[in-house]
Amino acid sequence: MNVALCPGTYDPVTVGHLDVITRVAAMFDEVVVAVVDDPFRKSVLFSTEERMRFLEVSTAHLSNVRTVPIKGLVVTLAREVGAHVLVKGLRAVTDFEYEFQMAQLNRKLDPDLETMYLMASPEYAFLSSSGVKEIAKYGGCVSDLVPDIVAGRFAEMYGSAEA
Repeated sequence: MNVALCPGTYDPVTVGHLDVITRVAAMFDEVVVAVVDDPFRKSVLFSTEERMRFLEVSTAHLSNVRTVPIKGLVVTLAREVGAHVLVKGLRAVTDFEYEFQMAQLNRKLDPDLETMYLMASPEYAFLSSSGVKEIAKYGGCVSDLVPDIVAGRFAEMYGSAEA
C-alpha cells in the first residue's frame, strides 16, 4: 500500500490545508494526517482533540484519509503507519527554508523516508492558520478561509456572527 503522511499543527485547518490533503489523497492509497500534539515551536489555540475533529469532519468525504495525533518524532509515526513519504504544502520561500531543514533532519533519522512538497494552489498561497486566527479574533469574516466547523467554533469563541 502506498501511504503518505501529512504532519502539521493544523491550528486550525484551513481550506488551503484541505486543498493539499485532497490533492495528496488522489495520489496515494492512504493519507494519514498527523496532528502535532505538542508543537515544539508554537502555542496552539485549539486542543489536539478539537483539531483532529475539525480534520475528520472536513475530510469525511475522502475515504482514504485518516487523522491521528502525533507525539514525538514524525519518522517514528511514519514507520508505525507504513508511510515512506511525508507530504508538506508550501506557500512561499519562507515555508521552504524551514521545511528543507526538517526534511534533512528527517532524512538523517530515516534515509528511506522521502519528503514531497506540494505548492499551494494560487488562491491559497496567502492563507495561514495564524492569519485566520487573528482575523477571527478581531471580528473579521473567515468563513471562506476555513471549513464550516472551524468558522462555527470561531463564532462561539468570539461571538462574531461573521465568523
